[in-house]
Amino acid sequence: MASPSSTPVRRRQRSTRLVVAGTLLLVAALAVAGTALTGSWLAVTLAGILAVGLGAAATRITHAELADSRREAARDRATQAQGYRDITVARTAENAAYVVATSARIADHEQTIATLERDLGDAQGCLVEAHQKLAAEQRRAEEAERDIVSLRTRLDAAEERAAEAIVRVAEIERELDVVTAEWQAAQATRKHA
Repeated sequence: MASPSSTPVRRRQRSTRLVVAGTLLLVAALAVAGTALTGSWLAVTLAGILAVGLGAAATRITHAELADSRREAARDRATQAQGYRDITVARTAENAAYVVATSARIADHEQTIATLERDLGDAQGCLVEAHQKLAAEQRRAEEAERDIVSLRTRLDAAEERAAEAIVRVAEIERELDVVTAEWQAAQATRKHA
């Protein structure tokens, strides 16, 4: 806890007018008290009238001091209010600039998002098209595989038939050789006969 001497205390110095007013009231009280001791009703009455006059003067002085202090306080409050108004104007301008900057950034981000969404849609379309082309190529590849298998089967069958034909041609050539030899023998026998 801070000591009272280290904390700043805002204290107003007593006004000279308030000291004068207090002195007037003290003089009035002393005058009434002094004349009361004399026992003269005329002196007490005059002291009372003097006391009322001095009291009114002290009241008027105090009222003037109070009005001045209120006006001074009002000026301080007006100055403080002006300072707060200036701060508020500055903060409002900063806030408006922040809102404009943030709105611009948000608009830029929304534009970027829209562009990316459009690009993503285009990419998805290209991907779908690529998948369709891939599926078509896979079907063509499968058909080609089936055609290759079919052609290999046909090639094997054709090679087997060719082998059988070669064997048959060889058999026919042997038969032709036999028939040719028989014919030549028959021709030779006819020429000798």
